[in-house]
Amino acid sequence: MTVRPETKAIPKRATVVVVGGGINGISVFRDLALQGVDVVLLEQGDFCSGASAALSRMVHGGLRYLENGEFRLVRQSLQERDFLLRNAAHYVFPLPTLVPIFDVVQGSFSSLKRFIGLGNGPSRRSAVMIKIGLMLYDWLSRKSRSMPGHKFVSGRKLRAMAPSITPDAKFGAIYYDAWVKYPERLGVEMILDTQESCEHASAHSYVSVEKVDGADLHWRDRLTGETGVITPDLVVNATGAWVDFTNLALAGGQENDTPRFVRGTKGSHLMIRNKQLASALGDQMVYYENADGRICIAFNYLGVSLVGSTDILIDDPELARCEATEKDYMLDALRFVFPDIKVGEDEIVHVFTGVRPLPVSDADATGRISRDHSHREQEANDTRNFPVISLIGGKWTTFRVFGEEIADVVLERLGRKRRCRTTDLCIGGGRDFPSLGKDRQNWIDTALAELTVDRAVFERLVERYGSRAIEIAQFCQSASDAPLDAAQTYSQREIEFLIRMENVRSLSDILLRRTAIGLEGGISPNLIEEIGDLMSKILGWSRAELDRHKSLLIDEMGKKHSIV
Repeated sequence: MTVRPETKAIPKRATVVVVGGGINGISVFRDLALQGVDVVLLEQGDFCSGASAALSRMVHGGLRYLENGEFRLVRQSLQERDFLLRNAAHYVFPLPTLVPIFDVVQGSFSSLKRFIGLGNGPSRRSAVMIKIGLMLYDWLSRKSRSMPGHKFVSGRKLRAMAPSITPDAKFGAIYYDAWVKYPERLGVEMILDTQESCEHASAHSYVSVEKVDGADLHWRDRLTGETGVITPDLVVNATGAWVDFTNLALAGGQENDTPRFVRGTKGSHLMIRNKQLASALGDQMVYYENADGRICIAFNYLGVSLVGSTDILIDDPELARCEATEKDYMLDALRFVFPDIKVGEDEIVHVFTGVRPLPVSDADATGRISRDHSHREQEANDTRNFPVISLIGGKWTTFRVFGEEIADVVLERLGRKRRCRTTDLCIGGGRDFPSLGKDRQNWIDTALAELTVDRAVFERLVERYGSRAIEIAQFCQSASDAPLDAAQTYSQREIEFLIRMENVRSLSDILLRRTAIGLEGGISPNLIEEIGDLMSKILGWSRAELDRHKSLLIDEMGKKHSIV
């Protein structure tokens, strides 16, 4: 059974320390560990609790990036999308996408101006430009694509597919991308896989880097107050929107020695429980323009409808939250494409906001800032005895290849050779997990022959954990179990497994990231009490510690999710 990550102490020495446990930092950590490098990951919060928990749940090539001429990024993203469809088949699935089109030619000139770098702001896109973009999209993914190419549909067929769509849409286009069910869980599974197979690797949550003193990094556990020192040969700064803040700490607070690498843009999303909207969306994503030409998305996700997103410059990621003006903007955009659907404030069951760590740019419009990834290398200096490699940008979809590229930079500095690649490495519950259909049902039948849990319960575990459902079902049936009173589709033993085996250290880890309860709008005072009591028994919290964790959860929900 999986070794609980926090049983490993932070070592005094490591060849590489990765600071930042978002999806890109985890990818670097995994790749380096697989090459035999002793590597330690330090994350100031929970794993994948920043931008990696706030993506639009799309695994995509980035159709709109073609307007900026970012062909390499789109081609690479499409290839990585197709790798993920194979390597994380339990969490990543094809997503048919419907694009309503309003004009045949109008808007083509503005799109061309943006392509050659003369256009600044967004504008409406014509059928001609969408057709060209989708042809390029299909062509760039021709070697790895396992899904159908695009097609155009008439206005009549468009309204048959989405009856509530605005009558102003003259026709539509359909193409395929993908979506990810549990992005936060995928990051945690990569950590679990890595620590299980690589004894020289360890990952630690809620540990912040406080300062640097010559050869030493001083760290502090933000939950226990414990402090310590680790001596690395090299540090990878993978803190996303916090990259510049981290580099300031690594430079001993000397601002003149810390050039600015990142400018964040805030992206907010709404989770809406509205039957009319859910019916209108069906099993496809609607990828639409607002009246100002900005791209928005809406699709059904985990029993609610996900609507997003915004793209607003922000200097301090700690201040990121969804403001009332952003909610209004997204709801106005939704009304633009679905004019007869009314969404009440009480139907917004959850809100989440993340900060994209984009490169510093003088672009006038946020949409013109590159979404590609890069890195910067800073050598040792009078304050710090080791070099720092900072990660800049990066889409969630390209985490694997970004991690591989950074690992290659590190390996070259260390004078080591690569042992393996991760292009065909399945993740967590994606291992030995069959595709949908008859093979999946046969796999379930075979597994159930060795289990005593009900079929419905096991199928629910399979939906949540892929092939890891067998291990979790064995844990659940090994002792008395019962559904949670306040969340009947989860059981006490299932939650206990997550607490014991997935480095859970706070209430928010369970309610917001290891499970989808928060996204589904299922957090209630009774559930907080029930989970809190369970965690107290397993982790040995005192009443004071439990009260503190409740306060931390409520604070996080208020700041990040606009829910109190």
